[in-house]
Amino acid sequence: MPRMTLLRSQSAEPPEMQARAMDNLRFIRETMERAGAFTAISGWGEVAIGVTALGAAWIAARQVSDAAWLWTWIADAALSAGIAAWFTVAKARATKTPLTSEPARKFVFSFTPTMIVGAVLTALLFQHGLAARLPGVWLLLYGAAVITAGTFSVRIVPVMGGAFMALGVVGLLTPVAWGNLLMAAGFGGLHIVFGTLIARRHGG
Repeated sequence: MPRMTLLRSQSAEPPEMQARAMDNLRFIRETMERAGAFTAISGWGEVAIGVTALGAAWIAARQVSDAAWLWTWIADAALSAGIAAWFTVAKARATKTPLTSEPARKFVFSFTPTMIVGAVLTALLFQHGLAARLPGVWLLLYGAAVITAGTFSVRIVPVMGGAFMALGVVGLLTPVAWGNLLMAAGFGGLHIVFGTLIARRHGG
């Protein structure tokens, strides 16, 4: 009599195994997201910011009061923020990079506190008649913010921050008459140079 073997029909995985697999996939995806870098920084946006800063330096150098000089740079800072936001969103859409990812949030949260400190010190120094020292302070604090936030971005971003900090130190140790020149060299020249490098190496 031939031996009969019962074949167990293959059935779908139990629901608990499917749920465990989905949890594992979600954990892996979130871990990779947290470990990734925020790559939506636009090099061409940095170049555009540099160009506006050169224009602002030219206008600021021709102001006859500290208040007018300060408002010139405040206006340029607001314009630069708008340019950065527009170019970042455009690059994020082009590269399908989510702006709500963990690296993006860390980048923003790391950059913002130092900028708040800069705003407070700006008001304080201006109130005490020390507006001429603002270029060095701005360059130094901006560089610190870029280094901190840049740890969640591509490697060249913290390098750019270091260059800004070095220029800020120069600004604090040199005559106040160099202020607009250093602002042009930093917010203008460094943005253009590093922005071009970012655009060529990291896709725009």
